[in-house]
Amino acid sequence: MFISLGEIMLRFCPGDTPLRAAQQFTFSEGGGEYNVARALSRCFEIDASIITSLVDNEIGHLVQQLVRSTNVNTQHILWRDFDGIGKEVRNPLYFAERGLGHRAPKATMDRGHSAPSQIKTEDFDWDAIFSDSSVKWFHTGGIFAGLSDSTLKVAEHAMKVARKHGVYVSYDPNYRASLWQDKGGAEAARLANFTLAQYADTLFGVAPLLHSVAPPTDQAQLEQLILETAQAFPQVETIVVGQRTIQSASVHDYASTFYQQGEISTVTGYQNIQVLDRIGSGDAFAAGYIAAILTQQSTEFAAQQGCATAALTMSTPGDAVLVSKQDVLALTNQTHFSESR
Repeated sequence: MFISLGEIMLRFCPGDTPLRAAQQFTFSEGGGEYNVARALSRCFEIDASIITSLVDNEIGHLVQQLVRSTNVNTQHILWRDFDGIGKEVRNPLYFAERGLGHRAPKATMDRGHSAPSQIKTEDFDWDAIFSDSSVKWFHTGGIFAGLSDSTLKVAEHAMKVARKHGVYVSYDPNYRASLWQDKGGAEAARLANFTLAQYADTLFGVAPLLHSVAPPTDQAQLEQLILETAQAFPQVETIVVGQRTIQSASVHDYASTFYQQGEISTVTGYQNIQVLDRIGSGDAFAAGYIAAILTQQSTEFAAQQGCATAALTMSTPGDAVLVSKQDVLALTNQTHFSESR
């Protein structure tokens, strides 16, 4: 079983209309770490579970039903009492506008006082969760860690306990400026990521980790940063970076560079991807990669499958991987593959 620790938000999308002019919305559930679990369950048919918290009201139960429809296990949802107006604790929401051409996508978050941000270490029996022999992989990331001071502590504790029980651990140092703007910005995020990366076996990304800046776009600089990261965290077995090149809001390229056993390799991925909705494609990349590793494929194949999953997810609306495993495999097998250095 795969377990993810993270936030689940209810996403509202106005389709092709800008948010400020919207008159109607479709909705779905989403969230960085949750998206990985959902893709593994829904697309790759791998048992997956989510550790999170929801408010015990109609919105919370709507989110739970959406999660259950993907076969993600909900036994580790912590329910909070509703105070009637959401003053103390709320289910997080966000509003996502798709981009087109020169109009970039936009997201407006409404996650203050959210139930996931209030999770504390003592809320779960972590030893009981990770001593289950069916649990093989645990994943969390910088979005959950950035929600509050307590979630950073929860992520660190959960990663430590997972490693103690021999569970493989991955971490995505995802950076969202809105989560850190009142807590020290990119440098505070870097320090948090640096702390948590010490307990990871796989890292999905390298920034902000050693430096409080975005990853370099130059390939040589990226590879140098990957090597520096590998030296800084000797327990990390694999570093995998999904590389998006944005030609316009509607056209992207997606490739990957990865490090393993002292060697850096690249996979070519896909060029000129026609983008309907890019949100969640980075999580799709991680899910495609993890699915391949859990089914004992090579790291090279896993990185290419991650690129294929991301490319296909950008062709569908919402955060979710809506295509089938057969669709992903068909696209993955069209390309052969990488260059090593």
